[in-house]
Amino acid sequence: MKIKLRTATFSSASIGIILLVTGALSIALAFGALVAGITFVTLSRKNNHNESALVAAWPEVIDHLMSGIQSGLSLTESLAGLSTRGPEILRPAFSAFRTSLYRHGDIGEAIHELKELFHHHGSDQIFEALLISKALGGSELLSILRTLGDFLRQDLALRREIEVKHGWIKNSAHLSASAPWILLLLLSTQPSTAAAYSTPTGGAILIAGLAMTAIAYLWMNRLGRLPQTPRVFSGAQQGRR
Repeated sequence: MKIKLRTATFSSASIGIILLVTGALSIALAFGALVAGITFVTLSRKNNHNESALVAAWPEVIDHLMSGIQSGLSLTESLAGLSTRGPEILRPAFSAFRTSLYRHGDIGEAIHELKELFHHHGSDQIFEALLISKALGGSELLSILRTLGDFLRQDLALRREIEVKHGWIKNSAHLSASAPWILLLLLSTQPSTAAAYSTPTGGAILIAGLAMTAIAYLWMNRLGRLPQTPRVFSGAQQGRR
């Protein structure tokens, strides 16, 4: 709801400004639609940034678990302690874990609840290692966590490198997509250009331009999207074992 409200606000403001500058309603509406799309995409990207921050926090979680276990704490105490000592983005989830653990006293069930809450392949591997350790005694837990932490860090470094290279391509594509609209905005200050785009033919050209810009942007993002690693230890697969 907040995203829609802010999108509508920015779109309305841009329509008013462009209408004052150019005097052409068709051009103002086209830029309003363009600004609405840009605003919606920009605000929606915050979810992707949150997901990236969540993925980056898992190696730190492993470090905290290893530190707690090496200092003599039990696995349960180390996990509960993440609600105050763990990465800030994960503390609410581990606070819920601690509450769940105190409520029914079953660490296995509480870990399964965490798995379903995060539904990510990286967290699945950590929680599955903890469940196996709980079932088999956990003499190799530190070694497993250390190996898993190294693997997650290598995977994170590789994905960041790929994201940087993809970012260069995306920024170039953004510039290419915005250049015609910047040129249109400059030309629309001339009365002849504003009059030309106020005709039905001019309006059709603007609509076609918006459609092609949207298609090109969506296609660019589809090509630049990194593949997601599948969840090997998902709840459904666990139930079939």
